[in-house]
Parts: sequence; C-alpha cells; structure tokens
Amino acid sequence: MSELPRWLKHATVWLLLATGLFLAVQAGLRRADATRVVVSGSRVELHRKADGHYHWPGSVGDRPVEFLVDTGATSTAIPAALARELGLERVGRVTTSTAGGTVQADVVVGDVTLEGGVRAERLRMAALPGLDSPLLGMDVLGRLQLQQSGGVMRVDLATSRAQTP
Repeated sequence: MSELPRWLKHATVWLLLATGLFLAVQAGLRRADATRVVVSGSRVELHRKADGHYHWPGSVGDRPVEFLVDTGATSTAIPAALARELGLERVGRVTTSTAGGTVQADVVVGDVTLEGGVRAERLRMAALPGLDSPLLGMDVLGRLQLQQSGGVMRVDLATSRAQTP
C-alpha cells in the first residue's frame, strides 16, 4: 500500500484547522447572541445582544417568548399568528404606524410575564400581521425604573410601578 500524497496530507490538515476555527467562531457567535439576563434581588440586568438590541425573555399567557425591548413603541405588540394560536381575546382594531408603514391590527388582551417577576395582567396589545417577534413597548416599560449604560439596561423593580409577585 502506497503512502498518501504530501499535498493531500497538507490539505487535510488545513481543512481540519479551518473546520475547528469555523466551529469556534460559531460557538462564540451563539454565546454572544444568547439572551443574557441577570436577576439579582429586585434588579434585572439585560445585556445587549450582538444585534444591538435588548431582549427580555418572558411569556404571553403560558407561551414562552423573547420580547424585543422597544422604547420607541407606544404599546406592546405580538405577532398576529401568536395571538391566534393562544386564542387571545380580541377587543377591537387599530391602525398603527410601524417601521414597515401603516397597518391594521387587532387589539388583543393577554397576560405578560417577564423574567425577574414583572407582570402585566390583561395587557392590551396590538396583534400585528407580519411581525416576527414580540415587541415590549412603553405601556409596560414606562412603569419601570430603567437605566442604561455600557450595553446593560438595569431595571430596578423596587422602585417600579409594574406588578411583581
């Protein structure tokens, strides 16, 4: 049996090194993209993700979701498909302005819970068609004591007006 050509040995080593580097970079990106929320007593710290936004895990009803913290949104919005899946009570319609333009949306009512114990019961939310993930708006955020610096948003629950268990 003859030995493998030298070029094939070198190509194999380089491919293995490239694969290892690729996997290490992917692991780093996943770690950077993971939602990083630290709850300590009456303080919640949200660390900005690689996309430049703050995300806050929580739930609508009993469905786990990850909210995009949107200080530019007047109210909380969820995808219309999620509202239908959860069978949320429809209480009206609204015309709303979004980054994609003006759209018609159902107004639905549901309970929202955020990691750290923040609750908003029977919250009116816009159920937007075409929305990819829920947006946490100022109707909830405005009740919280927020402070942002260095890529960390701190929420002081002890001085906030939101419901906490």
